[in-house]
Amino acid sequence: MENLIGVGLYTPAEAGRLLAIAPGKLARWLRGHHVGEHEYAPLWKSQIDLDNGHVYLGFRDLMEARIADKFIRCGVSSRRVRAAIQIAREIIGDERPLSTDRFRTDGRDIFLRVAETGEHGEEREGLLNLFRRQYEFEQIIEPLLKSVDFDDKGAPFQWWPAGRRTSIVVDPGRSFGQPIDASTSVPTAVLAAAAKREGVETVASAYEVPQTSIRRAVEFEAELERRLAA
Repeated sequence: MENLIGVGLYTPAEAGRLLAIAPGKLARWLRGHHVGEHEYAPLWKSQIDLDNGHVYLGFRDLMEARIADKFIRCGVSSRRVRAAIQIAREIIGDERPLSTDRFRTDGRDIFLRVAETGEHGEEREGLLNLFRRQYEFEQIIEPLLKSVDFDDKGAPFQWWPAGRRTSIVVDPGRSFGQPIDASTSVPTAVLAAAAKREGVETVASAYEVPQTSIRRAVEFEAELERRLAA
């Protein structure tokens, strides 16, 4: 891959830290894996191929994994999510359909179609029961998409991982997609580490960043570490 500008670049460990997903799971999703004699193909093709045998994620992969993981955490089986991605890819025409704005409106129909293609008919009943139990599609999707900005084609291009009020953004066009202070583009990891060594006031002067932004960066990075330790 020749040009990574505007794509974002994350190792599974870096992406897992941001998403609170085990890095090994992300690698399996993008590389594919075996369970016994059964082979599972990658859920989707990664944006990043550095031809060195390692798995990397781009920003779109990050957003797709975020939605897929949410469905699985809400009780949708990984097999059903895999089938939904395949059908949605054909309908929406995007390699990573779950993270598109269009999936917000088409997604329920896609999951119902997945249910109808069950091997022994049990899929349809299972998914309908899923909705009756109030695992409503909108309740899963809407909260996640509120913190994402979409372009005019419905593709995500910015994510506010701690909410828009914090002014911390993940933008693949800036700092290779690392979390940054939105107004100054300084990575939150840099601000938090410097504040720990030198204090908030000194760092604010050195980087010309408001003290409030530094405190938010410190809180954000601390929350990521707490999630890792949990």
